[in-house]
Amino acid sequence: MTNENPTPELQTLLSDLVSVTHRLTRIAAQATGEQTSPATWRTLSVLSSFGPMRLGELAKQSRVSQPTMTKIVANLNEVEWIRRIADVDDARAWQIALAPKGIRALADWREKLGAALAPLFDDLDREEIEVISRAVDLLHECTDVRAADVVKAA
Repeated sequence: MTNENPTPELQTLLSDLVSVTHRLTRIAAQATGEQTSPATWRTLSVLSSFGPMRLGELAKQSRVSQPTMTKIVANLNEVEWIRRIADVDDARAWQIALAPKGIRALADWREKLGAALAPLFDDLDREEIEVISRAVDLLHECTDVRAADVVKAA
């Protein structure tokens, strides 16, 4: 499944996909009334996807400055959503990891997002739901395998 030269149509489709997913995220976040910063959820999602990492790398992956990440980590540590673990490569350094409460909080947040969006899609038939399901599977497959290579190339 390699596409060395993506077509303009594919590029436009992917651009539209990013736009609509951002819109869905905003709609869901507003519908839940959640006051937690999107950067907090993004940070927990990064840790969930990629595992423990140092603060600087976590800031980079979450697309915030290191001082901002320091504040986010302090807040997450206070509510016990993350934990600091020793870095096996450098005994002087620490890595940030998801704690069980953070895993539960992220799962609860994702469930709330899904519940908030469900009314937008409650008139879809089984076939349309299957199309979305397949698209989600395909997106996971592409991003799980290739995301690191695309980011490094940028």
